[in-house]
Amino acid sequence: MEQLDLTGSIFGILSVMIFLGAYALVVMEETTHMRKSKPVMLAAGLIWTLIGVGYASHGLSEVAHEKAVHVVEEYGELLLFLLVAITYVNTMEERRVFDALRAKLVGLGLSYRKLFFLTGFLSFILSGVLDNLTTALVMGAVVMAVGRTSPKFVTLSCISTVVAANAGGAFTPFGDITTLMVWQKGKVEFFEFFVLFIPSLLNWLVPAVIMSFAIPTDSPAATEDRGMMKPGGAGVVWLFAATIVTAVSFKNFLALPPAMGMMLGLGYLQIFSYFLTMTGHKRQDEELVLDSFKQFERVEWDTLLFFFGIIFAVGGLGVLGYLDMVSVALYQGLGATAANTILGLLSAVVDNIPLMFAVLTMDPQMSHGQWLLITLTCGVGGSILSIGSAAGVALMGQARGQYTFSGHLKWAWAIALGYFVAIGAHLLINAHHF
Repeated sequence: MEQLDLTGSIFGILSVMIFLGAYALVVMEETTHMRKSKPVMLAAGLIWTLIGVGYASHGLSEVAHEKAVHVVEEYGELLLFLLVAITYVNTMEERRVFDALRAKLVGLGLSYRKLFFLTGFLSFILSGVLDNLTTALVMGAVVMAVGRTSPKFVTLSCISTVVAANAGGAFTPFGDITTLMVWQKGKVEFFEFFVLFIPSLLNWLVPAVIMSFAIPTDSPAATEDRGMMKPGGAGVVWLFAATIVTAVSFKNFLALPPAMGMMLGLGYLQIFSYFLTMTGHKRQDEELVLDSFKQFERVEWDTLLFFFGIIFAVGGLGVLGYLDMVSVALYQGLGATAANTILGLLSAVVDNIPLMFAVLTMDPQMSHGQWLLITLTCGVGGSILSIGSAAGVALMGQARGQYTFSGHLKWAWAIALGYFVAIGAHLLINAHHF
């Protein structure tokens, strides 16, 4: 597909200005009280308008159309995946699954500090098995349930959850979209990802230890509520697990988009809710009744539309030629290690998916260890800012008012320290791969 270089044109310069302006409004969300999706949606539309005009002026409107369709496909898959994941999380919340888990955790008699490490470690492990986005949504709901009387615990634990979920997704091929991309391209084989386990663990553990000193030393208040799930709660959990397995199987064994497997899993939930509701009406038991469509109404559309704006805006900058320009300048000018480290830091501001796509497209000559390094840095670098990863953005929507951009930013220095420790550990432990 033909690619125009519009980086020095008025179309490219205006697009960069629009993008930076939109991101500034996202950062100031708490001050302006403007939902984060609004400026990036406007920016995405304006950037693609400029792309359309720029390509049309060169007689390449069909090329611009093909590139836009490709971005639509990427967003469509993410949208469907997220709709199903969020609907399952909402349904588990309605069935009081998280209340039961909270009661279980509180019943262990652990302090807030121990619960902080437990929820973070569970996020790290689950993300390696599931994916970082789903893990952040699930564990975020647990954190808010456990710490409902301690806002500070919730804020710090949400930060830990995001860092742990991103770190856990970096050492398995299906833990993050970027690792999937690297695996699909054949740059790293399935089992070779697991050499990143220790660097990934350190990426979470270092900031977690630092933040733990700010966690309240007391324990959650004792409660007589045993947190009993509604009937069918366990069934929803098992169906969610089956949905994740289905999505992974669609990808690994059928070479089909994981989103299709997720939609099949949504079918599981719809049929289950039908029989559960019919049984509830028959027994006149309102606790059994489950209207799964009501859970769609609770989807955080601000988050989903923010993803739309980000993917289309950043994708547009790629079409204009900026991502290629940055990749070439870094790898030719600074070398692979410095370039991969900087790209990981950039993923805190720019979505890691187009960054990784740009690297794979440029296909720089790198050793196996360097491909593992870019997999690590692109996977965990987004944790430095809350808007730097899908997990962070989704959790900001779920824990609105408790987990915020500014709250995360206060601990960015500790997360960045974990980032560089992880890189150092990889260079040391996996030196034979370079």
